[in-house]
Amino acid sequence: MSKGKRGKSRQPHGAGDRKPAHPVAVSPDYLVLALASAGALIAAYLLIVAGSGTLPAFCAAGSSCDLIQNSRFSRLLGAPIALWGLLLYLVIALVAWRMPARLKRWRVLWGLSWLGLAISLYLTVAGAVALDAFCLWCLVSFAIMVGIFAAVVVRRPSLAPGVPWRNWLSSSVIAAITVVVALQIVHSGLLQGREDPRVSALATHLDETGARFYGAFWCPTCQEQKRLFGASAERLPYVECTPSGRNGPVAMACVAADVSGYPTWVIRGQRYQEVLPVDRLERLSGFRWQPPED
Repeated sequence: MSKGKRGKSRQPHGAGDRKPAHPVAVSPDYLVLALASAGALIAAYLLIVAGSGTLPAFCAAGSSCDLIQNSRFSRLLGAPIALWGLLLYLVIALVAWRMPARLKRWRVLWGLSWLGLAISLYLTVAGAVALDAFCLWCLVSFAIMVGIFAAVVVRRPSLAPGVPWRNWLSSSVIAAITVVVALQIVHSGLLQGREDPRVSALATHLDETGARFYGAFWCPTCQEQKRLFGASAERLPYVECTPSGRNGPVAMACVAADVSGYPTWVIRGQRYQEVLPVDRLERLSGFRWQPPED
């Protein structure tokens, strides 16, 4: 054997062209996928119902469900809340079905389900506190989101955050609080923008001329009447007839005015038990708009 051949180092067969191992495939999270699909179907159904102007099944006119569906809590940034719920459920379903990395998938599902749980809880509590009402479909959706979050938490991978778990949980709580505060700001009307001068002047005119708008906080059509005035709704001569809740006693002012339904307008001695458009309120109250001089 020659000297040159003796100097060559020998490597094990195949060591030089060994390929990196392929990542281990992770099967879809079928439980989360099934729950998210069910939630998406409910959200899609509510979205269709909202677009058609009808009521969902098991939701009678004037019921708590009807009130929730027609309240300010049923919309977010101009779109039905059902649309946002549908998008969230679809994203959760897609992650549970397609994302291969187990730890990364768990992190994303935790964040999405935690966000959905915070929003669902906020809407449920807000409806109960502000409107004294619950929506059956909303409660079912809330239960589904609780199920998704529970499934994610129970099956936490061993590689998930260990020692810094407290920091991970703290950041999640802060994120949830931030989202809830943002929702409250939106639903409280703080972002409604400037008042329409004409609508604002009409509301002031109605108050100054002795007109009265009798209603109840849980009345869907009363909410609709207020929405017509936008940021000027607080200027309306509104009288709350059920200050102690839906089942509480009727306010004496409403008893004295013989109010039998909501909303009830009393303008110039005439009674109108319906939602009145802004232009009709102008005619009935004798309002004449005079634009401010520049």
